[in-house]
Amino acid sequence: MPDLTNTSLIQFNDWILRVKQPARLPARLLLLLHGYTGDENSMWVFTQNLPSSYWMIAPRAPYPSGGDGYSWRPVPTFDLGKPRLDQLQPAAEALIRLLDEYQASAGIEAKTVDVMGFSQGAAMSNVLAFLYPERIRKIGILAGFIPGGLEEYASKRPLAGKSVFVTHGTKDEMISINRARASIEVLEQAGAKVVYCEDEVGHKVSVNCLRALRAYFED
Repeated sequence: MPDLTNTSLIQFNDWILRVKQPARLPARLLLLLHGYTGDENSMWVFTQNLPSSYWMIAPRAPYPSGGDGYSWRPVPTFDLGKPRLDQLQPAAEALIRLLDEYQASAGIEAKTVDVMGFSQGAAMSNVLAFLYPERIRKIGILAGFIPGGLEEYASKRPLAGKSVFVTHGTKDEMISINRARASIEVLEQAGAKVVYCEDEVGHKVSVNCLRALRAYFED
């Protein structure tokens, strides 16, 4: 279960956010993006032992997914596991506005933010990094993929000079390991230096890769 200790659930403009303020200022901002059917509570399981200097915000995605969860795109009647760029881009644009408004409200003066997402939230993290590279510093892709339509941006090398952490399970039945490896090729074509952790798990992050994730975000 996620550890929600020292976090606050707030409503900010049109968003529901779970927020963890830093131990000290100034602080870097870390955006946490949940997967399909998740919510603002889902990503905190990955944040244990991350630097206390992070100001973390986890927004609830804008579209109901059915049941109690949410999605970063309207729920389709087909291609359920294969969201495309055009379906995710409206939410990506809304997230950039959220970052601008939240940083202004909280007095956070940071030109770039870090982002970490799981599954569909990882796909959204890729969208943010490719479309708004000037706004994103570090990217954590957990059990994710490159959404269709984003590959054409790779030739412009939007991620040149950036490092991207990618972790995936070889036994993942929701997003195949081959799809994850193909996504790494696109990230490298886009200029990214990929830090990759692969382990024999399903649609989750292994203990070893969670340790590597923490090391990636430490500097």
